[in-house]
Amino acid sequence: MNLESIDTEKWLELVLDYGLKILGAVLIWIIGSWVIKKILKATKKIMSKKDYDESLQKFLLNLLGWILKIVLIVVVLGTVGVETTSFAAILAAAGLAIGLALQGSLGNFAGGVLIMIFKPFKIGDLIEAQGELGVVKEIEIFTTKLTGLSNREIIIPNGSLSNGNIINYSTEGTRRVDLTFGVGYDSDIKETKNVLMQVLTSHPKVLKEPAPTVNVSELADSSINFAVRPWSTSDDYWDVYFGITEDVKEALDAAGIEIPYPHAVEIQKDA
Repeated sequence: MNLESIDTEKWLELVLDYGLKILGAVLIWIIGSWVIKKILKATKKIMSKKDYDESLQKFLLNLLGWILKIVLIVVVLGTVGVETTSFAAILAAAGLAIGLALQGSLGNFAGGVLIMIFKPFKIGDLIEAQGELGVVKEIEIFTTKLTGLSNREIIIPNGSLSNGNIINYSTEGTRRVDLTFGVGYDSDIKETKNVLMQVLTSHPKVLKEPAPTVNVSELADSSINFAVRPWSTSDDYWDVYFGITEDVKEALDAAGIEIPYPHAVEIQKDA
């Protein structure tokens, strides 16, 4: 029996066996890397067409790239002969531990993704959410930053923002300005309505369409209240709000129409 020929045959078997596995793993890696590039390229193209936020595009593409690469590595290791069951279990356990540790942050991340995909608002919009009112300054993965009306920076977590009510004042492009003015009971209703309507139609930033309205809204304890409803663009809202308030006071004074206010009555008794 020739020992050298036996050793040579074993070596040949080992080389052929592992060589084919290694060659298959290399081919799988090359083909898999090419497929991953194509998938990422197609995904980027789809997100660009749907006008996804640039920061969201980069994050999602990186996340997808890492997931696909991990899957490819597991497949390559399995082809070589490495036991991948335990490896996959370790990855699953690590993912679960990280998920539990970052539960709040993941909720904010998911909220940020939803906001960037569905776009309930965009940068520059005036919104009201979570009890705050402000202009959207920046939309990040975990938080959204607003600039408040007093120039405060407001930071809202995206998790609570995406799960709560959002009022977007900029979406329609126009806003109705809701104002209420009270006059004395001695005032003539038709004359008062004419004075108020003239103020609205004379203001340069009040829109003609939709047309402004003036109506009696309430017969209060000491005044007749008028609901004054002009319309303006979203950008001119506060100019119209403050301008109309000032103009109405001057117009009512000029027309001799009283704006009632609380009176104090002092009663003196002789000793």
